[in-house]
Amino acid sequence: MDPIRSHAFLPSMTFRLAHLTDPHVGPLPRPRLRQLMSKRATGWVNWSRGRKLTHDMEILAALVSDLRAAAPDHIACTGDLCNIGLPSEWETARTFMEALGEPGFVSFVPGNHDAYVRGSLRGLLDAVGPWTRDDAGRDKTFPYLRRRGPLALVGLSSAIPTAPFVASGRLGSEQIRAAEKLLADLAAEPERPCRVVMIHHPPHVGGAKAGRNLTDAHAFEAMIGRVGADLVLHGHNHVGSVAFLMAPGGRRVPVIGAPSASARGGALKHCAGYHLYEIERTATGYALTATLRGLLPEGGLGDLGTLTLKA
Repeated sequence: MDPIRSHAFLPSMTFRLAHLTDPHVGPLPRPRLRQLMSKRATGWVNWSRGRKLTHDMEILAALVSDLRAAAPDHIACTGDLCNIGLPSEWETARTFMEALGEPGFVSFVPGNHDAYVRGSLRGLLDAVGPWTRDDAGRDKTFPYLRRRGPLALVGLSSAIPTAPFVASGRLGSEQIRAAEKLLADLAAEPERPCRVVMIHHPPHVGGAKAGRNLTDAHAFEAMIGRVGADLVLHGHNHVGSVAFLMAPGGRRVPVIGAPSASARGGALKHCAGYHLYEIERTATGYALTATLRGLLPEGGLGDLGTLTLKA
């Protein structure tokens, strides 16, 4: 039974949404020589020289355990399950998602490492498609819509294959138009849900440097300016961040990035963490509180700060 739909959600209740991203699940198996005849060659070198030390699977396991102990009502995962898009990584990614939660309890959107080379994204989505299944029963299609309690989760894919040393993303005009219609239709409902957009790349202009950015961020910003949203979640930068986009009526939409879920890091902002949101309906919209939980300077996991937002 779906843990969210197994009980009615009352307007006075607080809905708890957990957001983690960029787990970069390992260990990475040694690729065959023919698999390195592509961008994977530079990715393998980068992994071997440093990334395998940056992304710690023991830290990831502890963080997931902490997240599950927080008893969220739903979990959002915004991409980069994979490292260099090897076929052997797809089953590892599915195993991770199964440990995170059943498909009805976890919503997934892919990142650039999941689409590392041509064909990688399709292979990954074949493995983890159930975690992208929309309310109509379709999966592996973006944007998708999932309703959970007072939330309407809109999943977008910015994952595209790119050249070596490039990690940019793109939504494309068709996906942006479809997302705009979804968000507009949701806004027109008599009891407007809390519209949560999930994407891997920072979707605002300047959210990442050239070569790592969302190349059509201007179009995404313009779309939000026309129809609005209540919260945008992203990953990609491996650090916690807060930005705002303007929406109709002068409202500000919080755009919040989470750290990598597995980063050992050397500075607090580069260490593993996840956000735990408490979302409550108010007379004029939704009240949002975001708590960052992650690695503490003295070791162990704990609270690293709280944001209070209004949607």
